[in-house]
Amino acid sequence: MIEKFDIGLAYVWEYDEEFIHKFEEVFHANNLTTFVIGHHNIEEVRERVKEKQLQFHFYFDRAWDVEESFEKLGYLLMKRKTHFFNPHKKVLHAIDKATMHLEFITAGLNVPYSIIIPPVTEKEELFISLSNLAILGRPFIIKPCNTTGGGIGVVTGAESLHDVLYERKFNHEDKYLLQEKIYPALLEGKRAWFRVFYAFGKIIPVWWDDLTHCYQILFEEEIEKFNLRKLFQICRTIYKTVELDFFSTEIVLTSQHKFIVIDYVNDQCDLRFQSGHVDGVPDEIVSFIIHAAKNEVLKLKRKFKL
Repeated sequence: MIEKFDIGLAYVWEYDEEFIHKFEEVFHANNLTTFVIGHHNIEEVRERVKEKQLQFHFYFDRAWDVEESFEKLGYLLMKRKTHFFNPHKKVLHAIDKATMHLEFITAGLNVPYSIIIPPVTEKEELFISLSNLAILGRPFIIKPCNTTGGGIGVVTGAESLHDVLYERKFNHEDKYLLQEKIYPALLEGKRAWFRVFYAFGKIIPVWWDDLTHCYQILFEEEIEKFNLRKLFQICRTIYKTVELDFFSTEIVLTSQHKFIVIDYVNDQCDLRFQSGHVDGVPDEIVSFIIHAAKNEVLKLKRKFKL
């Protein structure tokens, strides 16, 4: 006898618990069944899926990039034709900053002036001309291209080639992006730095201060007042490029009223509630994201007649 659920939810981060609880609450209120996979049952779930005793129509995985056992479960579910939100293959393409840098330029998006440098394993000796380094300005940014999440490995105050050579040693197999530092305009005292969520067909821009890492809701009247409608257009362009169901991006508006995409694609968004964490996402935004996921599942259930 096979046991079927509308959606499987995988997570390992302790701070995801409140999000998962709210996710289940919303889904259950709409007669959608959920099944949570964590450290406590990952091996049992893998075995049951393998033996065709357990099935999910949809799957939302916030753990596969952290632990191999969840990645294996993901690939097993793909073979079972489970509908994946953020398929692994598309995520791996989208989170490569060097690839996205080039694809965003092709798509007509503004990105910081950057130099892409190869991994140490590919090219141990590195040469960057002084003229190219000068274009970056000082300070500049150093970012590993595939090490993502929470600013891991990112240096925001690099000053010299020595800094580049030093940082490069920590991720031998990763490319690096050297970027000019972009400064936001001030809009009535607020830094014009935005995190824009793409959530299951919905676009949600919010204020995000790059210095404090704190969010504020961006209201409709502010979008009109400060002429920020282009945030939606940019996010739609990014979606067409990466085709992920859920991600966030960082966009800065400069004093020259130029919109520049800074942090290209983040697929594992931090969804801690602001009510419990100063630098968390406003509760209303997290709730909106969950309802967008619920609406997408209901729409797809009708489409696939599940």
